[in-house]
This record gives sequence, structure tokens and C-alpha cells, in this order.
Amino acid sequence: MKKIITFAMVLLTVAMSAQVKQQNTMKKEAKKQTAGRDRLGDFAPKFAELNDDVLFGQVWSREGELSPRDRSMVTIATLIGSGAPDFTIKSHLTEGKKNGISKDEIAEMITHIAFYAGWPKAWGAFLAAKEVYANEIATDLSKGSAGYIFALGEPNSPENSKHFSGKSYLNVLVAPDKKNNILVANVTFEPSCRNDWHVHSAEQILLATEGTGWYQEWGKPAQLLQKGDVVVVPAGVKHWHGATAQSWFAHLAIMDVQKAKTEWKEPVSEKEYTQLTK
Repeated sequence: MKKIITFAMVLLTVAMSAQVKQQNTMKKEAKKQTAGRDRLGDFAPKFAELNDDVLFGQVWSREGELSPRDRSMVTIATLIGSGAPDFTIKSHLTEGKKNGISKDEIAEMITHIAFYAGWPKAWGAFLAAKEVYANEIATDLSKGSAGYIFALGEPNSPENSKHFSGKSYLNVLVAPDKKNNILVANVTFEPSCRNDWHVHSAEQILLATEGTGWYQEWGKPAQLLQKGDVVVVPAGVKHWHGATAQSWFAHLAIMDVQKAKTEWKEPVSEKEYTQLTK
């Protein structure tokens, strides 16, 4: 009996210790938000306390009931619909971005909200969102704009796309004709997209224009390509090129199509490609 009592006391002590630790953690988390005190502490201290300690310190910390990302979505939608001040919407857009809401998701959210909350409110929210997601807009190759040199073009033809793993796009800038044998094309790869191993019967020049990608010759280590890098692919050398797993990638491909014929080989295996991202 004495051993049982002792064991029970130990369990009780551990449980109390864990509870105290949890309470201390919650207190620390509650102090992370100071916007209320910073802005209104001298004028409305009670409101500032409720804002920082209760709303953000307790309600927002209930991640088991609703994830921060989902809570941000609900909050942003509510604020836009209620006509909240721009600085409040922008602040929560920033927080939503930190919590994992993508540029495309926030654009779709606001478009949906527009039909329920009204066009003017949506316009205001879009302008705030453009500021918050400015970097993402500037690095989005999928739109073929945003300051990039060449447009995205069209999805690769079925004949070409069967030699690619993932989605790719082609924009022919200089097409061969009776007076010209040189093809200049802008090829864009979505993240993780790459072409199969292949061989050209003549030299090809690759000029990396946007994003980050890979170039690899058979039997050699892969080479990371970034904007401004140039690769001269030797004739007859088996190789492949494409985007990294985290980034879009675009390059110009320049080749004398009268001299160069392309022979497609096997795809780059998932194992080969995954090892490059480690």
C-alpha cells in the first residue's frame, strides 16, 4: 500500500509539474503579441490587454481546434466582409502569409469574398494583398510577366511534353525559315519539371534567364544554373536540364536545327533527381 501511495504521489507531482509548465508556456506565448499595448496601451489598457493576452494569447493559440492557417483564413474573410481598416486587413494578410496561405490562395479567397462582401471591399483587400505578396508576385514565372524578360508561352505540345517529367512551356522567339536555320526558344519549367536524357547532333547553347535549375551531362555531377549562367552543350553528349524542386526555371535554347537532330533517351529517374535536392 505504501508503494502505491508513493507511486501515486509521484504521478501527481509529474502531472502538476507538466500543468505548471504548460501554463508558463501559455503565458510566454501570450506576451508575444504586443500590438494592442503598443498602439493603445496608454489610452485603452484593458482593451489592449484583452487584444494581446486573450485574443492573440489564448484564442489564437488553440491550434488543436483550428490551425493557424485556417484561423487566418477565417479572420481575413471576416475582416474584409466587415469593412475593417486597411491596416488591420494588411496585418492579418501578413500573418496569414506566415501561416502558409499562398498568393494564389489569397487571390482566390478575395475573389470569392467579393460576391458576398461587395466589389469595393474586395478592391481594397486586393491592393493590400499585392503589397504583402509583392515578392511572390515578382518571382511568379507562371504568369509570364512580373518583370521577366520573356513571356511564358504555351504549354509544350504533346509531342514534346512526353519527353518531360512535369509541366513545361515553350515560347519560340526566333523560328527557322528559308533564310535562317537558328532556333531561339524560351523554355520554362515548373518546379521539379525536367526533360529526359537526350543527345543533340550539334552544339546547343542554354542561357538561364529566370529561377534556378539543373544541367547534367552523363557521368558528371549536376550543375546548378541561375539567372545569367550559360551552358554550351557539346554535340553528341547525353544530358538533361530542368528546374529545381523549389523553383520555376527558364532558359533560352539556341540551336542550328538544320545541323542538330535530337535523340531522346530514358527519363531522369525520381531517385536521381531527388538526390540533387538533398
